[in-house]
Amino acid sequence: MTLQIVVGTQWGDEGKGRIVDWFSAGADYVARYNGGDNAGHTVTVGSQVYKLHLVPSGIIHPQVIAVLGNGMVINPRTLLDEIALLRQAGVDVSPRRLRISSFAHLITPAHRALDAALEAARGKTSIGTTGRGIGPAYTDKAARRGLRMGNMLDANFVEQLGEHLAEANRMLELLGAPPLDPEPVCREYGQYAAALKDYITETSRELHSALRAGKTVLAEGAQGTLLDLDFGTYPFVTSSSTIAPGALTGLGLGLDVAAGARVIGVVKAFQTRVGSGPFPTEVSGSLAERLRGTGAHPWDEYGTTTGRPRRVGWLDVVLLRYAVRLNGLSDLAVTKLDILSGLETVHLCVAYESNGRRHEHLEAGPFSLQSFQPVYEELPGWAEPVSACRCWNDLPSAARAYLDRIADLCGVPVRFVSVGPEREQMIER
Repeated sequence: MTLQIVVGTQWGDEGKGRIVDWFSAGADYVARYNGGDNAGHTVTVGSQVYKLHLVPSGIIHPQVIAVLGNGMVINPRTLLDEIALLRQAGVDVSPRRLRISSFAHLITPAHRALDAALEAARGKTSIGTTGRGIGPAYTDKAARRGLRMGNMLDANFVEQLGEHLAEANRMLELLGAPPLDPEPVCREYGQYAAALKDYITETSRELHSALRAGKTVLAEGAQGTLLDLDFGTYPFVTSSSTIAPGALTGLGLGLDVAAGARVIGVVKAFQTRVGSGPFPTEVSGSLAERLRGTGAHPWDEYGTTTGRPRRVGWLDVVLLRYAVRLNGLSDLAVTKLDILSGLETVHLCVAYESNGRRHEHLEAGPFSLQSFQPVYEELPGWAEPVSACRCWNDLPSAARAYLDRIADLCGVPVRFVSVGPEREQMIER
């Protein structure tokens, strides 16, 4: 049995989609285990760019069965739009190849309205949500009043949805926000239920059986370690478990079939984040513009989901060590190495300094980083472009030294290096 887990080691946006695509070539199942359409994975195949928010990016490979796991929250409109777009691109997204866990929770317009109203009520203390209703959907799940995808199979689903909307309208009224008209929402979601009913099933049993039969299951995480609800930079986090152990609960897998899982941590060659929250190595000015790009290309540093420009900075190895420990990483996949070409020097944050003390590990977690100043190690840059490199020895010696230093500092080998947005622009060491 082979379970592979791909996780982000930073604040998301590490380029997990292309790493999932790489591993999907040898997978039987690719399964998303957390989050919703607040995540965005981009895969470029030739001139075709796939931007997926819910459907696992591995579905582009014809042998793969894609699974939306029980740990997800799902907006059915977004899902059906993605299914339609994939079909237009010639991808088979029939129920034969796509499964939706009946235990996954449903996102409704009420959740999106509550998300906006709550963020507005926070004012200056807003946390920068994507506005997709993710937090309110997970709140309903924890409060045991949520609707699950399996409810769409019930004869009285529309009635259940009406009760949900009535309760949400009471909350919106308290927040001073306009209520929703239940009639069009119920009509719309009744149509979604009819369109999705053949996709909805109990997926954990199928995944368990597949692993028992010796098949390869690739678990695809959304967001990144530093956005984990428990272990991220709280409260500037997402509402689900983004770390590798969350793959087990998010897919309904037991420890017996997870033994010996391979965990691949995806790390950008520099650091980025979207939204509010601490960022010790953040840079500004011309260097930030250099790392971010202009937004003219799909791979520039603008959110796949929100379109917001990402904050950028040097790679933070203190936070990377933290991610290595939480996820039990076996391999690192470094993305966007090509962006650093042409810089005279590159920097790595190897420690923090606070009140005259040096900290190489997070003694109290990543919850209060504002008081820390980064301690940088400066390495030679490389002038040569790397986008045409296809093996380790093709890389400039300074680029190899940079990658080796990352591996030395965090104790995990760099096995994969992405040198561009295209599928073939990958080096396996």
